[in-house]
Formats: sequence, structure tokens, C-alpha cells
Amino acid sequence: MTRFQVHSQLHNDCHGVGKLALCHLLLHKNAAVPWFILVPETDAHDLLDLPVKLRTAAMNEAAVVADFVKRILHCPKTNFAAIGNVVPQLHLHVVGRKPGDPCWSAPVWGHLTDGSAYSDARLKEITSLLVQHCALNLLE
Repeated sequence: MTRFQVHSQLHNDCHGVGKLALCHLLLHKNAAVPWFILVPETDAHDLLDLPVKLRTAAMNEAAVVADFVKRILHCPKTNFAAIGNVVPQLHLHVVGRKPGDPCWSAPVWGHLTDGSAYSDARLKEITSLLVQHCALNLLE
């Protein structure tokens, strides 16, 4: 059996930060907004095609990440989507939003042009906070 792999486009666009029980957790490289992507270990392409147990687990993990974004990163709003028109692999977006962010109040999809990057120190800090808050397992 082959080991599960996250799609190469997601690897190019994101930092791999760790693994939850079901999903690999990524952080989009554009630091303009906290944009997390969860990739469930499944062959299904659409969230609604998952068996109820897996769909519930994926949604629960997305809710934990959304709580992290709100409580720890202090974003009053999260956007959630399971879109995947470019990357066929099932992945879930959890995006922290606040008034005044670079594309407020429009969606980030297609509007986020600020190319700011995370510093190594900030990436390490967020990862450490995720380990504490989300029971994230670091990838080797």
C-alpha cells in the first residue's frame, strides 16, 4: 500500500505544519490572513462523498482549527470552504478574517494579492500554538 501524499500544488502553496487524527494541516504561505488547509487522508474528492463518520471527523477537525483561529489568532470571523476546482484532492479551507484585512470584506479566493510571507520565527510560533491547542502531531 502506498503512503498517503498531499497534492503537490498544496505543498507548493503551503507550509506543512502537522497531522491531526484524520487530516494533514497546512498553512498557506501568504501571511496576509491566517489560511489553514486540512487534507483528510481519503481517496474521496468531495466532502459530501465521505462516509458519515469520516465527514464528521473532518468537520470536527476543521472546527478545532476554526476555534484556534478565533481564540488564539484573534480573528472574529472564519470562512470555511471545501472547494477544489484546481486541486482535485479533497481539502478544506479555514480562513481567519478581520475587518481591515487585505481584502475585507470580499472573499480571499481570487482577491488576496498581498504576498507577505511568514517569518521562520512566526511559523514556529504558530506551529507550537497548534500543538498545544489542537493536539497537532508534528510531521517528521
